[in-house]
Amino acid sequence: MKGGELFERIKSMGSHSESDTAIIMKSLLRALVSTHEKQVVHRDLKPENLLFKDDDISSLKIVDFGLADKYRGIPLKMKCGSPGYVAPEVLNDAGYDCKADIFGAGIILYILLTGKFVFSGQTYKEVLAKNRKGRVPFPP
Repeated sequence: MKGGELFERIKSMGSHSESDTAIIMKSLLRALVSTHEKQVVHRDLKPENLLFKDDDISSLKIVDFGLADKYRGIPLKMKCGSPGYVAPEVLNDAGYDCKADIFGAGIILYILLTGKFVFSGQTYKEVLAKNRKGRVPFPP
């Protein structure tokens, strides 16, 4: 994956243009459609787990399926994922399915457009507390 991580791209560029964000998100959502059609929930979508095959921003690939699980029609219950990206239903013992990945994709969209993390805090516990509530602050 010669293009590197999306995380590194965000660190070096900060926010992205709407047109670049649209291209990146289209690639991410296409990959999620393919994954979800196979009933696989990734459960750890974050910029560090998104790599570019080459310098073309449409070459985005999802990697690190170490926390992934098969959704078999029964809500998944295991709490997992990365603070700041994990869906509130995962943290709140509500049971979840493939839609939990969509929350992570939305967080990535926000970061691409603003260059800022959605949920911040001094500790993982603080980040997870904000993450659990799922209230996304939108800048003016």
